[in-house]
Amino acid sequence: MSMTVITGARVFDGEKTLGVTNVLIEDGQIARLGGDTPGGAEIVDGSGATLLPGLIDAHVHTNRDALALALRFGVTTELEMQGTHTRGRRSHISEDDALADVRSSGFGITPPGGHPSELFPEGFRPGPPPGTRPAGEPPLMPFSTTPEEAVAFIPQLIERGSDYIKFMVDDGSIEGHPGLPMLDQATLDAGVAEAKKHGMLTIAHTLTADATRMAIEAGIDGLAHLFMDQPHTDEIINQVKDAGVFVVPCVVLNASMMGITGEDLADDPRVASRLDADWDKALRSSFGHYPQGKIEDVLATVKALADAGVDLLAGTDASLPLPFLGGLAHGASVHHELQYLTRAGLTPAQALRAATATTARRFGLEDRGRIAEGMRADLFLVDGDPTDIISDTLNIRSVWRRGTRLVA
Repeated sequence: MSMTVITGARVFDGEKTLGVTNVLIEDGQIARLGGDTPGGAEIVDGSGATLLPGLIDAHVHTNRDALALALRFGVTTELEMQGTHTRGRRSHISEDDALADVRSSGFGITPPGGHPSELFPEGFRPGPPPGTRPAGEPPLMPFSTTPEEAVAFIPQLIERGSDYIKFMVDDGSIEGHPGLPMLDQATLDAGVAEAKKHGMLTIAHTLTADATRMAIEAGIDGLAHLFMDQPHTDEIINQVKDAGVFVVPCVVLNASMMGITGEDLADDPRVASRLDADWDKALRSSFGHYPQGKIEDVLATVKALADAGVDLLAGTDASLPLPFLGGLAHGASVHHELQYLTRAGLTPAQALRAATATTARRFGLEDRGRIAEGMRADLFLVDGDPTDIISDTLNIRSVWRRGTRLVA
């Protein structure tokens, strides 16, 4: 049996700081907190460092290279909100400790010609080139314009291995395509109700306050974005709170939509050393579709939701290293999001919970997101104390995925 003991590090367990505590890793799991060092164990000196659960990005669109990049930044799990990494299509990832783990919605329920088709230039084909796509059944494209169609797709998505069900509620106004085909309330209501009947978690893509209200009325479990078209009101904050909905603000995405690039992040040598030229170029760009937006309004909404006790989850919407999808990079942008959350007024500990224990709890990931006995040894060790200075999350010494160590 392989054993590793991380000694001398402060431990943030996903909820709170435990102080300096030895952590024993055995056969890919956290076997013990505290106690003496067993004979024959590999010892990793964590003096002056903080040990945290591996981070979870609650909103991505990913591939193998992106999962490898995410892991280098201490992101040990990515939650795909549109893509192909459903159950039965990811065994090669689940068993590869050089990659972040992944869960997936499959493809979201949207009308033909609806979001996200407007994001891509004419003739652009997302994904691998024809002829290099994985063998097997193609992913299900659940285009729906009626309640009956949405209801019929739910069991098909479950059978194809979706871990949760995603609904696109977007009229294109934020992306500069007003009038985009969009799910109506009846279709959204029916789809969400059917998914819940099957015990599935439901998530909605919403970028406006009106779309947010539609999703809440439908009984959605979580919002994959935070609206950016107007300041918050007490009414909408209370609607989110009273519905028990979680929110993945994706502040980094909202900033990018407003034309704010990730250039400052890309200039950080702790980030630059882990990015290739394509990702560096993408991070220095932005979506730029909604320059009239105000990032201060978004940050104020984040703080109001946190003050109301709404569960906030850290997510980025990182996808491909392309300038027109810019301002984002896998792994790096999770750290950027944590910085935005603290800029909004969350404490560093609250921000860290949003990327660890809270996300694991809301997505039913019972084996990760915390440092506790019996959990997966998905961990990362950083110099300094990110519960005091959040940017210390980028001082990465080592990352473990199922107990396999990746030295930064």
